[in-house]
Amino acid sequence: MTTATPQILVVDDEEAILEFVSYNLRKEGYEVTTATDGDQAVKLADANPFDLVILDIMLPGTDGYEVCRKIRAHSEVPLLFLSARDTELDKVVGLELGGDDYLAKPFGIRELQARVKALLRRTGGNRSSDGASLAGERLEAAGIVLDESSHEATFSQTLIDLTPREFELLATLMRYPSKVLTREQLLKQAWGWEFLVETKTVDTHVKRLRDKLEAAGVDPAVVETVRGYGYRIQA
Repeated sequence: MTTATPQILVVDDEEAILEFVSYNLRKEGYEVTTATDGDQAVKLADANPFDLVILDIMLPGTDGYEVCRKIRAHSEVPLLFLSARDTELDKVVGLELGGDDYLAKPFGIRELQARVKALLRRTGGNRSSDGASLAGERLEAAGIVLDESSHEATFSQTLIDLTPREFELLATLMRYPSKVLTREQLLKQAWGWEFLVETKTVDTHVKRLRDKLEAAGVDPAVVETVRGYGYRIQA
């Protein structure tokens, strides 16, 4: 969605949290739509091309995980899980289903705002000067061609179906072919400088990226694990 004002859908059944998040996002200049249950969220996401979805997991009716599945069936909109469920398994499940980030309750509004800005910046909804400097760059490695301007990656003229986060992860690796990047370096460059999430998040997204590459005919081993250090893409 290309608009001067990013559109955000916030889904939470706790009225106090919904008002708190909505109020502070509107103060930042975003347009905010709210939903209090999963079914309503799915209908809104189907009907509107939002720039970002902030989604609670424990919702009445359709839970946040199922909402994520339904949204991912037709959209690659950045999705931030917001939940009181803070176990490693909850986070892994959320990321495996297609979430781009996971923030546990209780949370600070500054951290939420930083994550929102980073997700929007990486997908063009709130592009900053450093993100814009790479617009139009064409990268090639291991037979993969990645076009920053069109936000597309192809292999043998086959489009590789990537989420915005997977695209940024692949782009970061391709900017440094054959060079090993630590998980921390990947977090900073593919997730944004504003915040750091757990380094295990990188492992989850690398696994998903390899699956997408293999589906497009790429040998997933081109994204190589360097034990005890990080990852690199073979040139």
